Amino acid sequence: MNRTLALPSWREAQVAHKKRAETLTEGRRARKQIGKRDPVDDFMFEYYPYTPTKLETWFPGIGITLEIDSNDAFDFPTYSSNGTSCELDAQYLSKHRSRIDSTLELLRNTQVHEAAFNCFGLHEWAMVYQADQHDIRHGDPLRVTQEQIDALIVESGLRCTHIDAFRFFTEEAAPQNMNRLNIVPTRENQKDIEQSGCLHANMDLYKHCMWFQPMIPGDLVLDCFELARSARTLDMQASPYDLVQYGYEPIRVETRTGRATYVALQRYISTRAQDLRSQLIAVLETSI
Repeated sequence: MNRTLALPSWREAQVAHKKRAETLTEGRRARKQIGKRDPVDDFMFEYYPYTPTKLETWFPGIGITLEIDSNDAFDFPTYSSNGTSCELDAQYLSKHRSRIDSTLELLRNTQVHEAAFNCFGLHEWAMVYQADQHDIRHGDPLRVTQEQIDALIVESGLRCTHIDAFRFFTEEAAPQNMNRLNIVPTRENQKDIEQSGCLHANMDLYKHCMWFQPMIPGDLVLDCFELARSARTLDMQASPYDLVQYGYEPIRVETRTGRATYVALQRYISTRAQDLRSQLIAVLETSI
């Protein structure tokens, strides 16, 4: 059932969204001006190719009609207007139907697949496994030796289920990946093996929001961005890189205590992601 927001009400929501989003984007803007980089916050605008301005843009979400008047032009390019109100254009749904359906299948499957909490964030280690053999240059200094990286991979094994992490493994690391289904992650089987314990699958909730941003309530977009940033923070803390200069203390997954800490935080993020994924599924299902 559609709901209508009066003009003062949705303009207030729009302003509140921008204010909240600016607290998430101000660091990125400031660093760009002085040529500095943060391995967590800047990743959020580089790996996910969405600008601060786009994140700061508010949409009410599908099923919401906005009151407008001739003196206050609305600025939603994917919305249609009858002169007194505007709402998401039906052509938008038709244009994106296939991708919406595909994303829904992925999200629903991820939600019900058994969560795995035994990877210990070693995907970042796998990306530099035996890196010295290929003269790979590290973007940041390592906090452990190459020998320690290689030994931990051999000792602990790799259990990655996410294609967009696995595809960056070194040639030597890839054959050592043995996830719960013993399946090599590919784009084609992603819907079959994606699971909610995976940091990257949970980070990607933000990506899915931005794929369909005009359909998604602004609060849900920002909630998913914040979750993704938390996941990225854990990702980098568990990595083999020394990021103390950026303010990120390491979680030493090469130790039993470090692995226990990682799993506890991974479970917390997974629980948050399950709720947000349910919300996103519900929004996308509204379009069916």
